Amino acid sequence: MQTKKLTLLFLFTGYFLMAQSKYNLIVGTYTNACQSNGIYVYEIDITTGNYSLKNSTEKIENPSYLSLSADKKKLYSVNESGEKSRVTTFDFNSLSGRMSSQGSQSASGADPCHLINDDTHVIVANYSGGNIAVFEKGNDGVLSEAKQVVTHYGKGINAKRQESPHVHMVGFSPDKKYVLASDLGNDKIYMYRYEPQSKEHPLVLKDTINVKKGSGPRHFTFSPNGKQVYLLQELDGTLTVFDYATDTLTKIQETSVALPDFKGETSAAAIQIAPDGQFLYATNRGTANTISIFKIQNDGKLVFVAQTPTLGKGPRDFAIDPFGNLLLVAQHYTNEIIIFKRDQKTGLLTATGQKINLCAPVCLVFSTL
Repeated sequence: MQTKKLTLLFLFTGYFLMAQSKYNLIVGTYTNACQSNGIYVYEIDITTGNYSLKNSTEKIENPSYLSLSADKKKLYSVNESGEKSRVTTFDFNSLSGRMSSQGSQSASGADPCHLINDDTHVIVANYSGGNIAVFEKGNDGVLSEAKQVVTHYGKGINAKRQESPHVHMVGFSPDKKYVLASDLGNDKIYMYRYEPQSKEHPLVLKDTINVKKGSGPRHFTFSPNGKQVYLLQELDGTLTVFDYATDTLTKIQETSVALPDFKGETSAAAIQIAPDGQFLYATNRGTANTISIFKIQNDGKLVFVAQTPTLGKGPRDFAIDPFGNLLLVAQHYTNEIIIFKRDQKTGLLTATGQKINLCAPVCLVFSTL
């Protein structure tokens, strides 16, 4: 009897682990460069890198960034299309990967490029519009028109890229007390108090932080313990570390994703920390097409480890699976997602030889089935 119980326990545990190795990979694309239906859902085994297509939308325009609700039942997408840009709500079935549009709203700004959501709101960064739009969720998760639009002002020293504000990302602080926004156009980080119960003004400006002129703040991430913020700047590849222990941003280190002898075009893109909190990764497009690896020290500062070619062009986004086994890079210009194996001890990446061929992938999201 005892042997039978142990056998059943072993089988159950094995089944559980096998089930946990399968995840959804949700991919947003650009649809104006080649043949794409918009959003794709793949099932991927994070132990092997094997994948299969589950579903896709039907011809929606430029869903270049995605945000999945905490309960995995709603998927929100920007539709990047100049002044006609919108934000769309989808019912999402995690088992089948099916996405059913529940309507859309004007983005209230041109060319939205990033969005986040919580239980009450979807918050959108409008790049060309230079503003942040806040949308309230109904009881069914569907969005009403924007209840607040916060406009940025100013410009930077790069006449071609910083002629006006360009909000590139919004992100919640770990405790949800604040929403941070990076503005590539005026070299600033904005910190807003987040008051979700407010009927008109859920975002209230608390602070504005200036960064290096001409650097172009793009994306940022918080350390797992919430004590540091890591900011990647697109135009010159600067990587800045801020202390965040007292709800303010204090610069403690500045480094770069470009090697000292690099002479090409810099266009830094995405930044993420591995699930174990030990390593930080950041991509550089331009003529580099690399991903840089940094070790995170106990004080939050970074030590450069290595730089790896992404094996494609335009590594706009990447995703690390929830267990940190695989790192997938979306290659915007070579129409593929390259799958790397990640060494959890060293942080180093090794190409698996596996890739997903897909038109202009630009956003990757892992989620449970």
